[in-house]
Amino acid sequence: MAYQASHFPSLELLICRCLFHLPIALLLKLRGDPLLGPPDVRGRACLHALLNVLSIGCAYSAVQVVPAGNAATVRKGSSTVCSALLALCLESQRLSGYDWCGLLGSTLGLIIIVGPGLGTLQEGTTGLYTALGYVLAFLGGLALSLGLLVYRSLDFPSCLPTVAFLFGLVGLVGSVPGLFMLQTPVLPKDPLSWSCVGAVGILALVSFVCVSYAVTKAHPALVCAVLHSEVVVALMLQYYVLYETVAPSDIMGAGVVLGSIAIITAQNLSCEREGQVEE
Repeated sequence: MAYQASHFPSLELLICRCLFHLPIALLLKLRGDPLLGPPDVRGRACLHALLNVLSIGCAYSAVQVVPAGNAATVRKGSSTVCSALLALCLESQRLSGYDWCGLLGSTLGLIIIVGPGLGTLQEGTTGLYTALGYVLAFLGGLALSLGLLVYRSLDFPSCLPTVAFLFGLVGLVGSVPGLFMLQTPVLPKDPLSWSCVGAVGILALVSFVCVSYAVTKAHPALVCAVLHSEVVVALMLQYYVLYETVAPSDIMGAGVVLGSIAIITAQNLSCEREGQVEE
C-alpha cells in the first residue's frame, strides 16, 4: 500500500521498519542485558538478524514487480517447505500424519494460486522482471526458514528483545549505505503514505515478536504454515485496496490454505490438551 500510494521504494521501507526496532535497546539497557547478546551466541544472533533482513528485503522488492498476493504466496510457500526439509535434515524432528496433511494441503493451495500466473509469463523484459520477482519471493521464504532455524538454536534470557534490536541494527547498517549509493532517497509525499509506512513499522514489529515467540513453541514448518493466513490477507488487500485482479484460482487456493491451517491448528491443540491431561 505504501508503494502504491507514493511509489515508496523497498529500501526506504525497510529502513523505516528497522527504525521501529531500535527503541528496544532501552529495554535491554533497563534490564542490564548486553545489546548484542552474550558473546558465545552473538554470531548466531547477528546471522539470524541478517537472514531476516534479507528475507524482508526480497519480499518488499518482489511486491514491486508481481502482485502482492502472489509474492506473499510464493514467500510463505517456500518458507514452509524449506522449514520442513531443514528441520527433518538438521534437527531430525518428526511430523505427524496430520501435520504432513496440513503442510501438503497448504502447499497445494499455494500452487493453485501461483500456477496460472507462472504459466502466462510474457516474453521479453516484462516477463524477465516478473520471473525475477517470483525468484526474490522464493529467496525471501528460504531466508525466513533459515532464520527461524537459527533462532531455535539461541537460548539465553533476553533472546527475543536482543534479536529484535539486532534486526533493526543490521538492517540499518546494510541498507543506509545502499540508499545513497544506489538511488536518491525518497520520503513519503502525503499523510496517507506516512500512515502506511507507520502501520508497516508497527505491525511488522508485532509480527516479528509473535513469530519469534511462536517458533520456540512449535515446529518451524507449522509456524510458517499458519502464517499462510498472510496470503489471504494479501489477496484481500490486493482486490479491495490496490484494485488488482484476483482470479478464481486465487480464491480456491486461499480456501485450501485456510483448510490446511485449520487441520494443523486442530492437531496441535488436541496434542497439547492430551499432554495436559496426562500430566
